[in-house]
Amino acid sequence: MDPFRLETYDYHLPAHAVARYPAEPRDSARLLVLDRASGTCSDRRFSDLPEYVGRGDVLVVNETMVIPARLYGRLETGGRVEVLLLREAGDAWQALVRPARRLRPGKIVHFPGGVSATVEAELDFPGGRRLRFHTGGKDFAAWLGEAGTVPLPPYIDRPAEPDDRWRYQTVYAARPGSVAAPTAGLHFTPGLLQRLQAGGVEVVPLVLHVGLGTFRPVEVADIRQHRMHREYYQVDEPQAHRLNRARREGRRILAVGTTVVRALESAYREGRGFAAGSGETDCFIYPGYRFRAVDGLVTNFHLPRSSLLMLVCAFAGIENTMAAYRHALAAGYRFFSYGDAMFIHGETSHVRL
Repeated sequence: MDPFRLETYDYHLPAHAVARYPAEPRDSARLLVLDRASGTCSDRRFSDLPEYVGRGDVLVVNETMVIPARLYGRLETGGRVEVLLLREAGDAWQALVRPARRLRPGKIVHFPGGVSATVEAELDFPGGRRLRFHTGGKDFAAWLGEAGTVPLPPYIDRPAEPDDRWRYQTVYAARPGSVAAPTAGLHFTPGLLQRLQAGGVEVVPLVLHVGLGTFRPVEVADIRQHRMHREYYQVDEPQAHRLNRARREGRRILAVGTTVVRALESAYREGRGFAAGSGETDCFIYPGYRFRAVDGLVTNFHLPRSSLLMLVCAFAGIENTMAAYRHALAAGYRFFSYGDAMFIHGETSHVRL
């Protein structure tokens, strides 16, 4: 298998394997435990995670909160348009729009509640536009909470429902700014987190606001030519101190989700450890990458040919990962955002500070 060829990360996924609704309760989802040292798989439930994560381990979670980023509006000619807000850019927003051909600079989109937006510029990715909103004095966040809908991924193939407001949100979400959920965290319940902490697990939060960089498809034949869009991340001083202490003591750092992996690896400084601060990361992790900050990974099952699958393959090995995916498909696991999870562990290789 050529680690740099896009087709290496392809697999056939039948439509019925895509989860349209999450497991209820959250921690009843299935959990495929993969030992990356041996390649062995075990079929469990997510509620069994405390059997694999215990005293001294550090579980790092992404406390970003999904905003109701999908908006529907109309042009002055009456045509209907869809807008997915990506990130604030000064007094404007970067967005994906559809149909893009109708939304040239200068066009005005009218939304419910008397709010409009002017298309100021085209951006350097397909369907990308910069929009400036005119709220007439209304609080933008309050208006968005009423007018916007949950930005469910298109493969869920149904309209967002009222319950998705909380279903597509982790129980520890606290910092608004994402347009997609850090989905590995959707499986945690308050009770499961309490069990883990009672067993000596240290839970450390950070932030990476999920944007286009996470879900933009890889389209180049040689994946080394793919360029990630930047996403905002933040690691506060107390959290950096806790992570560095764990490193010094040789304890495992376990990432809940690929967003956490990218934030941790971006915040890590060779010879110094984790640096507190905020910034933007375009970190693209694929096989050949040397992990410095992460010893284990909780993650969902990802789309074929996606940068997320490439990250998992970098961490667990291509053969191990693709064999685990084949096992999951044969065993009836549910895939993608509302689907089941994996826990990948074994072969800790970091160097103590």
